[in-house]
Amino acid sequence: MFFTGATALAQSTATLQGTVIDPQGGAVPDAKVTVRNVATGVERNTQTDSAGYFQLPSLPVGAYRIEIRHEGFQTLVVKQIDLDVATIVSQNFELKVGELSQTTEVTGEAAVVETATMSVGQVINSKTVQEIPLNGRHFVDLGLLIPGSVTPPQSGFLTAPLRGQGSFAFNTAGNREDSVNFMINGINLNDMVQNQITFQPSINTVQEFKVDNSTYSAEYGRNSGAIVNIATRSGSNQFHGEAFEFLRNEALDARNFFNPRLGASGQFIPKGPFKRNQFGTALGGPIWKDHTFFFFSYEGLRQRQGITINNGVLSDAQRATAQTTGNPTVVKLLDLIPKSNATNAQGNVIFVGSATAPVNIDQWTGDVSHSIGKDDHLHGYYVFQRDLRQEPILQGNSIPGFGDTRQSHRQIFTLNETHIFGSTLVNEARLGFNRIHITFTPNAQLNPTDFNINDGITLPIGLPQINITAIGLNFGGPAGFPQGRGDTTGVFSDTLSWLLGKHSFKFGGEGRRFYNNNFNLDIGRFNFADVNSFINGNANQFSITLGNGASRIVQSAFGFFAMDSYKLRANLTLELGFRYDVNLSPTEALNRFVVFVPGTGSLVQTGNGIEQPYHTNDKNFQPRVGFAWDPFKNGKTSVRGGYAIQYDQPVTNTVTPLTTNPPFATPINLTGSISFSPPVSTTNPTTVSPASIDPNFNNAYAQSWNLNVEREITPSLAVMIGYFGSKGTHLRIARNTNQCNLTGNGCLSSASNRPFTKVSPSSAIDPGVALRNIIQVSSEANSSYNALWITANKRLSHGLQFNASYTFSKSIDNNSLNSQGTTVQDSFNIRNDRGLSDFDARHRFVINTLYELPFRGNRWIEGWQLSTITQAQSGNPLYVATSVSNFTGTTLNGIATLRPDLVGSVQYLNDPALWFNNSVCDPRVTNPCPAGTVFALPVSPTGVFHVGNLGRNAIIGPRFVNVDFSVIKTTSITESIRLQFRTEFFDLFNHPNFGQPGRVASPGSASFGHIVSTRFPTGDSGSARQVQFALKLLF
Repeated sequence: MFFTGATALAQSTATLQGTVIDPQGGAVPDAKVTVRNVATGVERNTQTDSAGYFQLPSLPVGAYRIEIRHEGFQTLVVKQIDLDVATIVSQNFELKVGELSQTTEVTGEAAVVETATMSVGQVINSKTVQEIPLNGRHFVDLGLLIPGSVTPPQSGFLTAPLRGQGSFAFNTAGNREDSVNFMINGINLNDMVQNQITFQPSINTVQEFKVDNSTYSAEYGRNSGAIVNIATRSGSNQFHGEAFEFLRNEALDARNFFNPRLGASGQFIPKGPFKRNQFGTALGGPIWKDHTFFFFSYEGLRQRQGITINNGVLSDAQRATAQTTGNPTVVKLLDLIPKSNATNAQGNVIFVGSATAPVNIDQWTGDVSHSIGKDDHLHGYYVFQRDLRQEPILQGNSIPGFGDTRQSHRQIFTLNETHIFGSTLVNEARLGFNRIHITFTPNAQLNPTDFNINDGITLPIGLPQINITAIGLNFGGPAGFPQGRGDTTGVFSDTLSWLLGKHSFKFGGEGRRFYNNNFNLDIGRFNFADVNSFINGNANQFSITLGNGASRIVQSAFGFFAMDSYKLRANLTLELGFRYDVNLSPTEALNRFVVFVPGTGSLVQTGNGIEQPYHTNDKNFQPRVGFAWDPFKNGKTSVRGGYAIQYDQPVTNTVTPLTTNPPFATPINLTGSISFSPPVSTTNPTTVSPASIDPNFNNAYAQSWNLNVEREITPSLAVMIGYFGSKGTHLRIARNTNQCNLTGNGCLSSASNRPFTKVSPSSAIDPGVALRNIIQVSSEANSSYNALWITANKRLSHGLQFNASYTFSKSIDNNSLNSQGTTVQDSFNIRNDRGLSDFDARHRFVINTLYELPFRGNRWIEGWQLSTITQAQSGNPLYVATSVSNFTGTTLNGIATLRPDLVGSVQYLNDPALWFNNSVCDPRVTNPCPAGTVFALPVSPTGVFHVGNLGRNAIIGPRFVNVDFSVIKTTSITESIRLQFRTEFFDLFNHPNFGQPGRVASPGSASFGHIVSTRFPTGDSGSARQVQFALKLLF
């Protein structure tokens, strides 16, 4: 008798299948198979077919007792076998000749080798979820434990951890961060504005979860990257629960590398405050024994953190100059800028301090399951979360007193109904919704007119965000705020499982409808090249969108699939699947989408010239094909391979900017010499910089493939080695379709040196108005990923379990984020930006381990456990650009993305004070560039500019190495009550993981090549050693 475990097709449930044979190996038809959930007592029955085969799909996750009966044979009982989320457990059962009254008992355990499917993924089991030292107890961080995933770069958007809330996505198998489909009990948990997880499920409510990140089943759609199936904890026939608190305090922690005890001049610098309390309770049990069960939980977070500030400010001499001869607006702004209190290693004056960042989160969860007779099972789940967070620096601010406050409510509801039509036919229906309501409000609600700033804003909603490039000073704003949205996603899906001989069919579909309601004001942004320009009130760039970019967007999608898992031989399974998705183009309730039509040079509103912003994508055909082969027919070796096409549903922030175009709002983007009273007008605009989208915008898709071999080393240990690849096509990218012509010195020769100088006089909107940048979203980017994965997974035995993986990979693309502005330096030559992905990491090793110490005796000696998570990863690439200030107030292409020329050899010094040799010359000033120069501005000695020859992401930043460790002591108080005490050490060896060096190449720059922060802020992974104590009462 042997078991095999494999990736299943059954969302947040599991499947048990197998063949019943007699002692001679012949099939036993019509045998009665009964499985009983050990915790709830709920039973499912089926019988074998003529080949002795049976299948029980859509079983709730958990431990099961199996009983098989047939006249002429002894009753076979498997005392317990665990079914993990989204897996198939397959077993051959051999019956012994005898009487039914005789019983043969065996101990069952699923094999560690997967032999039934092409899908590649990994289960993170309940013990791992609940007991490893997880920094912040953020669910999404568990996704970093699987092969192919990478610790995110500092430049990540959804992957960058939010204070107190963690990351809202992860990069895996070469896919973009927003291509992960999170599903809880089979219902989508993504916020479709940018495809982040709507909220982090509380760790104490997660039973286990599974990530499939290569060639997954046709049952899954909506995203091309990975499928995350989350199974939630439920009640049982016994009451069980817990109460807990996790405590952190800066008094226990090491200092962040960039928060030293003493400043450069010897002055004492206080440690940034950090206090964190996570607390909660959970209770589950029976309402009606063997039928109805409940589970309730609450978790709260209170975090008070001082964010380390270590950035440039004005010197005393510069402040004095501003006071005496400076612009009157600057004189008033000086009161908002702290005085310098330290100098950095380069001798530049800086301000060292902290900014307050409080976080409050409360989350409530309710779960009810009920068996309706023997053929129906109902499961309901609901979560409500409210959170309040202040972010002082997330939007780019570098001094205290600014940033924004974010307040939100988040919900999800799922309802699953499983109906058994017969021994070979089972249906699972799912419906639910997830909701989010969130607002972003500037902390400093000042009125620009009080500072003599006349930028079109006359209300106390915030100053424009002001950036001084040369010293890295950023205050005011944040630009683009205040804003907010309320979103609701409704989902209905259905899956029918049908066993027919050697065929295991699945048919089904899903419908989704997303409602996205937005409001968006903007308080603008000024950029100054250097301190002197700021003192004189001479900005080189200003942007703002005047008016309210309100919108009510609806987007619908439908998907259908059919698949067959065909057992061609006893040891060979073929998977054939096909999926078809229709992603309808979004609509706006009042037709507020406005696009720029190049053919006529006009701004056109939907419903008045065009029907939709881009064409409906109705050709999303997705074949899935693969095999699983057990060459030695003993379940100990598996050879698997597969190929799949997987499409992405576009997020709504693709089209949201279209509602900020005239006549509903006025986007303005000015370059040159600009005062604090820029020429802005909503009634008679002199310029317009519209957002647009390619009418032929296509849904992104990925082709993924793999070939791998897995081998059992011991009954609890398996290793796998495989090649994994993917190719992304029609990936989203933003480019400037009104880029200044690269001949004739671009915008430097004339602001109208562009393909479109003015809106057409015949345009119904803004006829004759001068056109500046036109940022258009298109689907012209692509990517490729090739990797070697090696894994070793050990199931708990002899007190030890671990999951380890090594990934050797290379990821290439044109751009790496969907939700970002223009990054290409030449919008008419996207291939010029083909380079390493932002998240590329050549080498990565990760292991998580749990070890129960073999101490036996009384309650004080036993119950000790050690646990660790270790990560080691190569550095991520860095995009080096040139400063706007280097081009006398503008740029060649209209956007500050030009890269420098590489004129020397880059040498890595691996010192945060100077990560690489950073000498930059200006050929207009020094020609030829001095010996030893590495970078040059892309300009000839005569002042003719060109596109820089340095490749995109050509510089590699610091690596990431981190060890988290915990000691757990569980003490039995009574037979049913236990007390657990934990001590957890995050970044155990206090290894500083540095952030990326300054990336703006400028002659004499004080920031280029210098590192001023850790990759993640204090409190998050790898920032500095932190100690956490926890106490849990379990019953």
